[in-house]
Amino acid sequence: MSRLCPSTPAEPAAGITRQLAAAIANAVPSNDPAAIAAARRGMLDFLAAAFAGARDPGYRKLLTVNGQDSRGEASVIGSAAGASAQQAALLNGYAGHALDYDDVHSSVRGHPATVLLPALFALAQTRGSSAFELLDAYVVGLETMARLGLALGSRHYEQGFHNTATLGTLGAAAAASFLLKLDAAAVENALGLAATQSAGLRLQFGSEAKPLHAGLAARAGVFAVELAAAGLQGSAGALDGPAGFFAVFSGGAAQPERVLEGWGAPWQIVTPGLYFKPWACCTATHYAVHAALTLRELHRLSPHDIERVTVTFPPGGDTPLANRLPATGLEARFSVEYAVAAALADGSPGVATFADVPVRDDLIALALRVTRRHDETAARASTDPATRFSTVEIELRDGTVLSHTTDRLYSAEDLHAKFADATSRSRQLEFVPSLIDTMHSAADLASLFKAFAQVSV
Repeated sequence: MSRLCPSTPAEPAAGITRQLAAAIANAVPSNDPAAIAAARRGMLDFLAAAFAGARDPGYRKLLTVNGQDSRGEASVIGSAAGASAQQAALLNGYAGHALDYDDVHSSVRGHPATVLLPALFALAQTRGSSAFELLDAYVVGLETMARLGLALGSRHYEQGFHNTATLGTLGAAAAASFLLKLDAAAVENALGLAATQSAGLRLQFGSEAKPLHAGLAARAGVFAVELAAAGLQGSAGALDGPAGFFAVFSGGAAQPERVLEGWGAPWQIVTPGLYFKPWACCTATHYAVHAALTLRELHRLSPHDIERVTVTFPPGGDTPLANRLPATGLEARFSVEYAVAAALADGSPGVATFADVPVRDDLIALALRVTRRHDETAARASTDPATRFSTVEIELRDGTVLSHTTDRLYSAEDLHAKFADATSRSRQLEFVPSLIDTMHSAADLASLFKAFAQVSV
């Protein structure tokens, strides 16, 4: 693929920002069929989450406030009206994250697709890009977002930042820069313009503002690249130095050299790859939910049998789970007490388990019997999946104690089934998974964008 104003590779003495910009501009992910195949799966999972998320009350409020522009060329999920590229990125980013049902990447410690794909959809449609060009750019954006996460370290998240938002802004700018074929100098500028917009606080978890983070990051990435393409110039080396992104955001834990360690070998979308959620709640609950479901099935438990439940995490493993006794399903997405109670009472949680309505009294009654603790002898939870686990211990009313530990995530492997369930098996949308599996051209993308208007809100 030719790039606009191709530049020579950065010299070894160049700062990390310049080296990263060169890596982005000169990337060739299309040489790796596994990366493109993974990108197709990531897109299908995102659309399952986004099409279901379009029914979320928060998304409908955003549609009302942000509005659409009938003159806009970019498609908006759940709307027949068009929008500008920036508006569409904001709206579709929110939809993708509205239910917390979208993918997770361990290196990011967050959700890449819900930022990257809305930005790319908007620009691909307004610039006439092909589906294959979009998939290529998605791989590059995720690589950037993931390697920035590895380099930034864990304190960023622990201090209260939301990685999906902060890293997503830069990842979206990287993906969009690649799609628009910017040269390395322009990519470096776009990264700087994105970095200065980077924001998002975890205190919004369990509220309608959390998915807004994804939309704002997608919009900021598009804005940064549009500014860079127009020639608006920011400061160079935005990631570097005592006032740069790494120094400001890392809490002293950054290892900037990790940004380019093993770049594309393999691509992060392949290894460690994306985790596709089987349940529409925070990933930090998923280990405990799996353990609870295992015990429920093995011992045929009912809530009446249970005296108390203890969930054990590694230190920091429950950091995002701020809501111990939620009032609504929206808050419950960040409550391990509720998620475990729902799993023990009802079996595998569905999308309705975390709907934005008042929670059931019986589930709160069971959640009151769930406590959490930390195993201080375990390694602190980090972006390394090996540091994560949950043990669920159940004491029955007859004194029997049952225990199960889950130390890995169990992904939703059948994404066609997830998509069908998320779209209520809509006949109008049933062609989408097959289209994504094979799409290559701009015409294929146009067919996909037509489906956005068929989504019910």
